[in-house]
Amino acid sequence: MSERRVPRSRRFLVCEPRHFAVQYAINPWMHPDRPVDVDLAQDQWQALIRAYRAHGHTVDTLEPVPGLPDMVFAANAAFVVGGRVFGSLFHAPERRPESEHYDTWFKAAGYDVHRPESVTEGEGDLVWTGRYVLAGTGFRTTREAHREAQEFLGHPVIGLTLVDPYFYHLDTALFVLDDDNICYFPQAFSAGSREVLRRLYPDAVLATREDALAFGLNSVSDGRNVFIAPRAEALAERLADHGYVPVPVDLSEFHKAGGGIKCCTQEIR
Repeated sequence: MSERRVPRSRRFLVCEPRHFAVQYAINPWMHPDRPVDVDLAQDQWQALIRAYRAHGHTVDTLEPVPGLPDMVFAANAAFVVGGRVFGSLFHAPERRPESEHYDTWFKAAGYDVHRPESVTEGEGDLVWTGRYVLAGTGFRTTREAHREAQEFLGHPVIGLTLVDPYFYHLDTALFVLDDDNICYFPQAFSAGSREVLRRLYPDAVLATREDALAFGLNSVSDGRNVFIAPRAEALAERLADHGYVPVPVDLSEFHKAGGGIKCCTQEIR
C-alpha cells in the first residue's frame, strides 16, 4: 500500500543541542536532578538530521546560544506559512529569550516576522494541515494567540483544548500525516475538541496513551515517510497498515525535557 503515498520535500530549521540540559521544570517530564548526556543528545540529533537529508529534505541550522538549554526545540519558536512567520512568546520566562534569536534568523532570511502579543509557542501548538491551522490551548498557547495568528496569517484557525499535562503542547498529542489526514490521541483533548477532530478527520489514525507517552505523536511526516520514536512500535505498525513508512529515529535523551522529533524540527513553508 505504501507506494500510493507520495512524499513531499520539506525544508526544516533546527538548532544543535550544544547547550542542551534540564535546568528547570516547566512540564511533567522535566527533572533537573536527572543528568542529561549531552554527547548522546548530539549523536541522536545528528542521526535525525541525517535521516531528513537521506529522504531528500533540506535542513537549515541556527547557532545555539549559551544559557538557553531548550533552544534545540526549534518547533516552539515560530509558525511559518507562505513566507509569514508568526513568532513566539513563551509561557515560561526561562524560554522567552529564545524568540529573539529565531526572529533574527528569519528576518535575515527575508521573512516577514510578527512578534505576538499573546502567549504562543509556535509549532508546539500551531499545526498546519494544508487548509487551516489546528491550534492547541490549555497549558501554553492562549486563545487570544489563536485569534492573533488568524489575523496575521489569513488562514482559518481551529482551536483545540488539551487536558492532560503530559501532553502540554498540541505536537505531543497530534501530527499531520498528509493534506488529508492526521494521527492523534483522543483522550489528550476535551470532549468538544474530540468531536471537532472526529468531524474533521473521520478516518484519522488513532493513538493510545502508550503511543503518546512513547513520543509517537511528536513525529514528522512528509506524506509518506513518518519519522517516529522507536518505542512507539504499535503506532508505527498502525501507520504502516495505512500505507505510511515509519522511519524510527531515537531522540530519547530529549524526552527528559518533554521533547522529541517534532519539537526539534521547525518546518519552513
